[in-house]
Amino acid sequence: MPSRPAAATTLRDLARLRRVKDRIDREYAQPLDVEALARGAHMSAGHLSRQFRLAYGESVHAYLMTRRIERAMALLRRGDLSVTAICFAVGCSSLGTFSTRFTELVGMSPSVYRREAAQATAGIPSCVARQVTRPIRNREAPSG
Repeated sequence: MPSRPAAATTLRDLARLRRVKDRIDREYAQPLDVEALARGAHMSAGHLSRQFRLAYGESVHAYLMTRRIERAMALLRRGDLSVTAICFAVGCSSLGTFSTRFTELVGMSPSVYRREAAQATAGIPSCVARQVTRPIRNREAPSG
């Protein structure tokens, strides 16, 4: 059983990690990196990285990219912006990296996703479409 100071430290770290996760959810389109997030949480970058992975099962960067890809999916379903514009709107600075990560998470390129999502979600309320089309974290898209 952990001692009281260790338990208090763990609870304090968990609260800080939750604030980091909430900040990523809110500010995904901003230029965020582990060092900036760690400074905001009053933690070292290494400690934040280790604790975040332990608590959430993925790295800070992977979580941030998943958030960005989820938002990109919504914008692609909307259909009024180019893939390049969406890439920059969600905070990615490289179209190549964005497309590669999108394909890894979703299983198809952004342009193919736009075409298929328009057909698959026609007539479905956006709140339901968002839930059904959410990428699966901690696993790559099924190959096939």
